[in-house]
Amino acid sequence: MEPMAYIGAAICALTMTVAAWGVTQIWVTMITTVGRNPQVKKDVDIYGWAGFAAVEAIALYALVVALVMLTGGGN
Repeated sequence: MEPMAYIGAAICALTMTVAAWGVTQIWVTMITTVGRNPQVKKDVDIYGWAGFAAVEAIALYALVVALVMLTGGGN
């Protein structure tokens, strides 16, 4: 296996790390917002789950790309 595949997979792992940080920021913001104004919980939940799904999808795409690189897909 080529060393570049490992480097590409490592970059994808960094992308997943950044996605985990993004999910953390979404939850922290939601908790802070609801803590300051509990009446907006229903509105914040909808946008929070949508943001969570979008960020998590990015992490899953990065995982798939990393696995394709490591398995030699496309050759």
